[in-house]
Amino acid sequence: MQDYAGKVALVTGASRGIGAATARAFADRGTNVVLAARNMGSLLELVDEINAAAAGAPKGARGQARAISCDVGDYTQVETAVAATLDRFGRLDFLINNAGTIDPMGSIAASEPADWARALKINLLGPYHGIRAALPVLQAQGNGGAIINISSGAAHNPMEGWAAYCTGKAGAAMLTRAAAQEVDGSAIRIIGLRPGTVETRMQQQIRASGIDNRVSRMTPADHFPPEAPAELICWLCSMAAADLHGQEVDIRMPEIQARAGLRQAS
Repeated sequence: MQDYAGKVALVTGASRGIGAATARAFADRGTNVVLAARNMGSLLELVDEINAAAAGAPKGARGQARAISCDVGDYTQVETAVAATLDRFGRLDFLINNAGTIDPMGSIAASEPADWARALKINLLGPYHGIRAALPVLQAQGNGGAIINISSGAAHNPMEGWAAYCTGKAGAAMLTRAAAQEVDGSAIRIIGLRPGTVETRMQQQIRASGIDNRVSRMTPADHFPPEAPAELICWLCSMAAADLHGQEVDIRMPEIQARAGLRQAS
């Protein structure tokens, strides 16, 4: 557990789904976590859960948590979240750019430009804001660290009704590659993760959208539970995954599942 104990992770979109599961997975490994999202109510409940578990465990065995309200589409708020992380825990080791939105769904011809702008702020500028705020901290610390950008198969394959989502994720996938190139030669790792389809509230939105595509026809049983990508995210932050720097990995790759020792993947 040397890659995790006493380290600090900042997780965006942490109020539910993959983000919440990732926060729990890090805390289970002894990593302190800062949970960032717009829904403070859900965040505070999760913080209470994590801190209660830490209080009942031997000192340092489980990580502690702090919540901060953060809209990743606003750079100032992301910068504040990084500063709050340093203020509370004194360091930052892992940034998980998880916040994302599937909206707006529908045709380009009938779309609202403001809705597209909002989607791109979250899905593309959000990861950029995270990297921009966190990277100077990681560089100044001089002891490495990891940034994980949550990607999607939609970054590489267009999906009916999802033009905004596909476009934002495609840009974020290139951002991973470009940012990784900039830190080549350092101990900082930047990796993209395609988490597969995961049974979260986003999947409920997709099923309720009325848009007929391959993903909307899937059932809850077809999806990974959030704990599966959460386990993989933690592993990707370890030095065992250092050779994947600059790459985008897919949770469905058997070799990745085997290397990470996934317990929840299927």
